[in-house]
Amino acid sequence: MRQATAMGMLVLATVVVAAAQPGVGQGAAAPVPLRAAVSAGGLIYVSGTLGTDENGRIVPGGIKAQTRAILDKLSRSLAQVRSGIDRAASVTVYLKNVSDFAAMNEVYATYWPKDPPARTTVGANLVVPDALVEISMVTVADGSERRAIHPADWVKAASPYSYGIKSGDTLFLAGLVSRNGKDNSIVLGDIASQTATVLDNASAILAAAGMGLADVVSSRVYIGDTALFEGINVAYRRYFPKDPPARATVGAGLTDPHYLIEIALTAVKGAERRPITTPNADGTPGQANPNLSSAIRVGSRLYLSGMLGNGPATRDDVKGQTGEALARIGRTLQASGFDWNHVVDSTVFLTDVSRFAGMNEPYRMPFGTLFPARATVGVGLVAPDALVEIMMTAVR
Repeated sequence: MRQATAMGMLVLATVVVAAAQPGVGQGAAAPVPLRAAVSAGGLIYVSGTLGTDENGRIVPGGIKAQTRAILDKLSRSLAQVRSGIDRAASVTVYLKNVSDFAAMNEVYATYWPKDPPARTTVGANLVVPDALVEISMVTVADGSERRAIHPADWVKAASPYSYGIKSGDTLFLAGLVSRNGKDNSIVLGDIASQTATVLDNASAILAAAGMGLADVVSSRVYIGDTALFEGINVAYRRYFPKDPPARATVGAGLTDPHYLIEIALTAVKGAERRPITTPNADGTPGQANPNLSSAIRVGSRLYLSGMLGNGPATRDDVKGQTGEALARIGRTLQASGFDWNHVVDSTVFLTDVSRFAGMNEPYRMPFGTLFPARATVGVGLVAPDALVEIMMTAVR
């Protein structure tokens, strides 16, 4: 079972996100529907964190000041929960402006002089208007393995991240783009060829960790243009011909205009791997998707795909779509032998961050007061009428 973790200053950042929305926080009756962090199975899942001061206000000074404020806050808080920022295995950086990438990197690099975490950096809209950067992460507990993975014939990554971080049976891969690992040169091409380059690179990193693509349990795919979605699947299926990993695919800003796609993977080796297909609402078996599994159960963990709730009955209704996405998640959890109390981590993708409060109203209902860690960001979704997509991880 997961263990709830109260993390000092991190809680402050969480409240700020909610307080920026009408009717949520600052004396509102409804609880803030996320916790700063959740510890489960030797990993700590940390909510998306903003660069705020002790009063919950975004710090002045631009991207560098906000990046430093976030990482200082995490450094202080993680020390209280048998971990530390130096134990970070996987980090996701959401930038309001991808033009801030180099300035963010300048500060970020100083916190990990050796073996930085695997990292994904994409552009996204943030819920708090003055926020320029939001950072979420997964860290490993003190005493657990944390080993950087680097293919022997590759050069050092161009930015401050490791290609992979391995802890026990789990490997977190960085968000990979279409680059040649042997010389860091950009590999140009259409969406299918860039997808193939990314997954070839992933195969090399997995091999360096003693793993393969068959061990991949979860995939996050970011594309600069959602119109390119179908071109991804043609190439993607060749790499995952059977029981593909759980997956979310969203439109986000990428850090170089030459990149069409970025993919972040998680792999687990050694435990029994079982794909799950979401049952229909009437209890009949659902139809498998050739591009993704609704969920992958591996050992005590369940990795769920991004779930949508769009349809004729929920058109332009963020509350309705959130409720339907959660209903689908609930059926998937039940079919996998899990329940809502096992959910430890959540990412909510919204097409319009001004609908944040409307999403929160149904989101909190299945959890009671035991919320998972969460990041909520504004991105594009591949279904034209979709307003929200929710991706979760559960641990028994």
